[in-house]
Amino acid sequence: MRLRALLENDSLGLRLLGGEDELDRTVRGVMTTDLRDPSRYLSGGELVLTGLAWRHAPEDSEPFVQILASAGVAGLAAGEAELGRVPEDMVAACARHRLPLFSVTESVAFATITEHVVRQVSTERAGDLAAVVERHRRLMSSGPAGGGPDVVLDLLGSDLDLAAWVLSPTGRQIARPTEGPGLPQETATRLAGAHMAAVRAGRRSPHRTTDESTAYSLFPVHRGAGDPRRTVLSDWLLAVAADTGDWPAERLDLLHGVTQLIAVERDRRDASRTVRRRLAQEVLELVQTGAPPSEIAARLRVAAPVLLPGQGASPHWQVIVARVDWDEPDPARALDGGAVAQTLLEELLIDPRAVGPDGSDRVAVAHVDGEAVALVPLPGESPQEEAEAGRGGTRGEPARTTGLTGAPDGAGLQADSLLAAVGEPLGQALADDGRLTLGVSAAVHSAEGLRGALEEARHARRVAAARPGAVRAAGHEELASHVLLLPFVPDDVRRAFTARLLDPLREYDRKHRAELVPTLEAFLSSDGSWTRCASRLHLHVNTLRYRVSRIEQLTGRDLSRLEDKLDFFLALRMS
Repeated sequence: MRLRALLENDSLGLRLLGGEDELDRTVRGVMTTDLRDPSRYLSGGELVLTGLAWRHAPEDSEPFVQILASAGVAGLAAGEAELGRVPEDMVAACARHRLPLFSVTESVAFATITEHVVRQVSTERAGDLAAVVERHRRLMSSGPAGGGPDVVLDLLGSDLDLAAWVLSPTGRQIARPTEGPGLPQETATRLAGAHMAAVRAGRRSPHRTTDESTAYSLFPVHRGAGDPRRTVLSDWLLAVAADTGDWPAERLDLLHGVTQLIAVERDRRDASRTVRRRLAQEVLELVQTGAPPSEIAARLRVAAPVLLPGQGASPHWQVIVARVDWDEPDPARALDGGAVAQTLLEELLIDPRAVGPDGSDRVAVAHVDGEAVALVPLPGESPQEEAEAGRGGTRGEPARTTGLTGAPDGAGLQADSLLAAVGEPLGQALADDGRLTLGVSAAVHSAEGLRGALEEARHARRVAAARPGAVRAAGHEELASHVLLLPFVPDDVRRAFTARLLDPLREYDRKHRAELVPTLEAFLSSDGSWTRCASRLHLHVNTLRYRVSRIEQLTGRDLSRLEDKLDFFLALRMS
């Protein structure tokens, strides 16, 4: 229990005299003493009750309070029966040592306070034990009462008054209490990122952090020991809205036990992915070996009802390719980037707003040649609808809807949406020595287009890999643009080209704050339109003309020429 709770019970006759900032201390017991030095009987966390019989002079208060503070007691309650009021020297000594001080009215016996504290502390410990026993019983039972992370979260809330959530590495809420609000998605994402950063830094759990003035403690849901790089991108975590810094070991052990129970549940759900992984592996092998489209189509017909149960129409398909790379000088310790990415990709392709652990049952992921390959079904049109629309080729418009990462209806899964959903938390997990690269294909309508979609996604991933940053993604739409060529320009050529064109402008901006580089970007983005660019920059056209003239003078280029415009455009994109 917290010291603050003592003030909420008027029957205890307590009045706070000092230490309001320390009222969140945990009370683990109670002790009544009138000894000048009770240190041998203190173990820390006690509420000390004293009648002040040991005090004979004002100078006696300082050593007594110092002894209590050094022992780590939670607070001191002094009775008013002996002296009528708590002396000022006692108040001052407690203030110096930041020890919360209460007065106890003479009408309340110390035994009343002792009984209350002992009952509250004992109830908490009993509640801890009851929660574990009940959780085991429910987990092992069959029927609607058993299993599921939500059960243990409800127990933590009802028995221990702890709000807790199970989060994925991207901050998706795998489970949350059935009563009370869920975490805001932004908070969940930041907690996931903070947790993975702490794991990579080798900090001991639980990891404590604060978000929006609320303290959280983060417990990893481990499924086995080993290299954290292998699991940090896929392990769940338990986020508890509490600061566990002053928790007793028994209470921490309880939460670690809860994570073990959740890990068992995670293993059970991962086992259910075996069929989907096998389907993906079989389809991938058929596609890579050049099997006839009819054979691939037959295998897709088997996969469709597994991945999209209850969907009558033949789905469209999208292919996502992912790879995780770690800087590892020792080849013997290098990790398979595809195997690490497989579990991660199964989690990434779920809308972060979707609550629950089963969202990945619509995604089949295999891994081969150092890459994870996801086969994503998208609800498609029935054959009759396709015939009426006059479509029947191997590729058409993207599917009407997908819940993945909140992509808008009709857009399928987009690389930029995927990157926005997962880039922030996973970037902290990858730190300075890891990279995640993703490639996204267009949607295809039939087996004939699947091989092209696979190659498209793989090529898009290579484009993403050529870009800087810990998490990069590229989509099929980028493969038809000149931007495709930029990542493959050698670094030294890129640096020399951009320096020759942009360094004079940057130096001038640094000295004169002229904003020539932003002006150049806006001018090119406005297709060289003086009026549109001036409006965009909130400038008079004459001011814009002056800036453009200065750009031309400093670089020796002419922005009325297409060739020079293109050079500036490429330099800005490569910088």
